[in-house]
Amino acid sequence: MTSEEARKHESLDVAIVGEGAAGVGLGAVLADLGLDSYAILERGEVGASFQQWPEEMRLITPSFPSNSFGCRDLNAVTTDTSPAFALDREHPTGAEYAEYLQGVVEFHDLPVRTGVEVESVQRHDDGFILHTSTGVIHSRFVIWAAGQFGQPNDNPFPGANHCVHNSRVESWSAFADECVEDPIVVVGGYESGVDAALTLADLGHEVFVVDEEGPWQFRGPDPSEVLSPYTSERLRDAFERDAPRALEDGIRVERVEVEEKSFNVVGTDGESFTTRNRPVLATGFESGLGLVDDHFEFENGQPRLTAPDESTVSPGLFLAGPQVAHNGQQFCFIYKFRQRFAVVADEIAARLDVDRTVLDEYREKNMFLEDLSCCEPDMCDC
Repeated sequence: MTSEEARKHESLDVAIVGEGAAGVGLGAVLADLGLDSYAILERGEVGASFQQWPEEMRLITPSFPSNSFGCRDLNAVTTDTSPAFALDREHPTGAEYAEYLQGVVEFHDLPVRTGVEVESVQRHDDGFILHTSTGVIHSRFVIWAAGQFGQPNDNPFPGANHCVHNSRVESWSAFADECVEDPIVVVGGYESGVDAALTLADLGHEVFVVDEEGPWQFRGPDPSEVLSPYTSERLRDAFERDAPRALEDGIRVERVEVEEKSFNVVGTDGESFTTRNRPVLATGFESGLGLVDDHFEFENGQPRLTAPDESTVSPGLFLAGPQVAHNGQQFCFIYKFRQRFAVVADEIAARLDVDRTVLDEYREKNMFLEDLSCCEPDMCDC
């Protein structure tokens, strides 16, 4: 058998699918454990989802170089790095954060494989068979870290095909240049919707944000459920300088109609907004897990997981990243889901009979969240 043939049919202990924050972070933990039979598979480039953000979009969680004082940078994916220090940015852009992830890959010499499309994941004996664009991989364990960015919720109502999802906008400046003087309607009032509206307002356009709940009106301890302080502050600043924007709550968009080159965004009670500019969808992402949906049970739209974030129906398949949830609480920010990397790695290392002493450092540095009692509803103040 030639080396090329061997590569097309290989065996691994662990296959990580996705090379964003979760995939890179978990890869670094496996490297610390001394594993050498694993690979990180990515169909694009390292941090590809971040690179696809609109140019003006930034991380809403602040980065600060505080590692030497025992506090992890909120956007760090390892115990020993800081995006703030590496990038000299408090709120990096997506492209900048992708640079940070690439730096982590190089520093830890992670076994990444870019340009690899995973086409299917199937149970097989004591592991999984992954059919990929570059060959077949048999892996005892699979960590699904593919994220949600590739699954935009871009068909939430009839006529949504006439709109553009915010994740498909490369630059709000370029988008604004193509707009006429009519208002721009943004459907969805959470982080991405308000970010789009504020950026477009800064570019001189009148913007209407339409949302059924109006999350900008509420405060809470968990930025997974309300606007982050970063976005709320930007919104207050916009009000103070009378930027051209309007927030419309209590309206659920039911459809978008097109007539004579105009878009009519129709909501409940007949409320409507007419504009010649293509409406923007800030409707988030699908709740499913794509190729591995059938390998998970779902409850209230969230995948059911065991204590170490393993599928309840496909042993050996683990979930990492923003779709991890326990007891109704979402681990959707980097500083939240990174606390689960070592938990997953610990479980896998135990089954591979690998020394796990190195993970004590993760416990000491608050990146090993085992006790989920803090994440009981009405108790979580993270």
